[in-house]
Amino acid sequence: MTTPDVTVVVAVYNTMPYLTECLNSLVGQSIGLDRLEVVAVDDGSTDDSGRELDRFAEKYPNTVKVIHQANSGGPAAPSNRALELATGRYVYFIGSDDYLGSQALERMVACADKYGSDVVVGKMVGTNGRYVHQALFKKSDPDVSLYDSALPFTLANTKLFRRELVEKYELRFPEDLPVGSDQPFTLEACVRAAKISVLADYTYYYAVKRGDASNITYRANHLSRLRCTERIMHFAASLIEAGPQRDAVLKRHFTWELAKLVQDDFPALDAVTRTEVCAGIARLADEYFTEALRDSMDVKRRVRICLARRGAVDELVRAIEDEAEHGSPPLLLEDGRAFVRYPGFRDPAVGLPDRAYEVIGESVPGRLAEVTSLVAAEWDQRGDDMAVDLTVRLGLTGETGSAVVRLATKAMPKSADKPGARRLPVGHELPAPVGEFTRKPTEDGEGTLLSARIPVKAKSAKLGVRVYADVAGSTYEIPVPVRGRPLPLARRWRERIPYRISANANAKGRLVITTAPLWEPSLGVGKRLRQLMSRVKRKLTR
Repeated sequence: MTTPDVTVVVAVYNTMPYLTECLNSLVGQSIGLDRLEVVAVDDGSTDDSGRELDRFAEKYPNTVKVIHQANSGGPAAPSNRALELATGRYVYFIGSDDYLGSQALERMVACADKYGSDVVVGKMVGTNGRYVHQALFKKSDPDVSLYDSALPFTLANTKLFRRELVEKYELRFPEDLPVGSDQPFTLEACVRAAKISVLADYTYYYAVKRGDASNITYRANHLSRLRCTERIMHFAASLIEAGPQRDAVLKRHFTWELAKLVQDDFPALDAVTRTEVCAGIARLADEYFTEALRDSMDVKRRVRICLARRGAVDELVRAIEDEAEHGSPPLLLEDGRAFVRYPGFRDPAVGLPDRAYEVIGESVPGRLAEVTSLVAAEWDQRGDDMAVDLTVRLGLTGETGSAVVRLATKAMPKSADKPGARRLPVGHELPAPVGEFTRKPTEDGEGTLLSARIPVKAKSAKLGVRVYADVAGSTYEIPVPVRGRPLPLARRWRERIPYRISANANAKGRLVITTAPLWEPSLGVGKRLRQLMSRVKRKLTR
């Protein structure tokens, strides 16, 4: 019997009816049955999974091998057992509730053979609401680095591995790790690999979230996930010496696994568990949370990790609950820097440095949009002149002198009318400032009221209302949301050629001022007669 090109390893525990689609996607691969080996290990299933495996083994006796064993408590042991039996030049791992694109294995094996790749990562997508990180799959690349790509955020074992590499370094799954046991295997394979390739030209893998969310990752509790993450991070540190490369890998764990422990469900935990979670994060932060890694994180996750590290449980709970209920906290602009005023900011009892709360290199359009809103709008007519008096609340304090409200020459284009603001490219020319502006802090000290009187010209126009603000070295364009505020009634102005002006919320809830001429009321008798004759003439010539 010839050596198969690829052995697919399937660890199975109670995944019917998803298992059937998984197996069908394997035996239907374009690579062909003669180049394929499937080793499936039934880890003590109590549903029909074992019988379904036997059915496929009977139907495809030269391709599908099945082993039945007592339940081990996780996918590591069955995966290791399957590796002992694998004979393919490459091995590929698939979750028994997931499935492959029909050309997946053929394309990945061809890539590995062409480029001499030890690891090949095919594009994955989530189904049924399952999240799969997509940054790695922006483009295909035959040679990516673990340390300067999004690969650390894609450490599942659902990849093609050269079996020679697996056996050379005796790569196996830690069987005492109930969650994330594939990460040490994948991580070491990527550290040892001479070449890693990414294929983004085709959907190779479909990751399924079961209808009952019974995937093992979704079932684990906070402390179990913490312990597993701790093990994985220590293992990563044993492979990679301290420095930028280790930071690049461990950033994944701070921004993903550890940050997920202090999300919206954290305040509902009992007090003892909250304290234990913070203590565990503190241990890891003390050992691995370098200043460079800290500064590379987004401010929301960074603040939560820093509060947990300090044991500031009450401030952490308040930060999570306040943001869930009210959206992002206000921004403080100071000396060209921007700080998000989460709980604990400049609180001596907490003792965190300002840097923990600073916006560093990240775009904050969503945050700016959340804290910007219309306060009031009304017309100001003086003879034949019309203006719009606007008051807008900004969630900015401090040096807000650069923030202005403007009526743009046209409404926000659909391509730019996003849920949040947008960061303008460097050198972008802003609309010329028009009108008079005043600024004052809000009564609660949490923002700034920006008032503007903006003249409106008599012409047909749809004018988008925006705030332009400089934050941390970037200029943002923020459409002003109406958010249920009453708008002034439409009004006519000018006598000889009257115009109508109205304020409305567009489909995205942004404020738009519309002007248009009202011709009929001001037409003289002669002009009306000429228009009437013109209409009659057009009818007669039809």
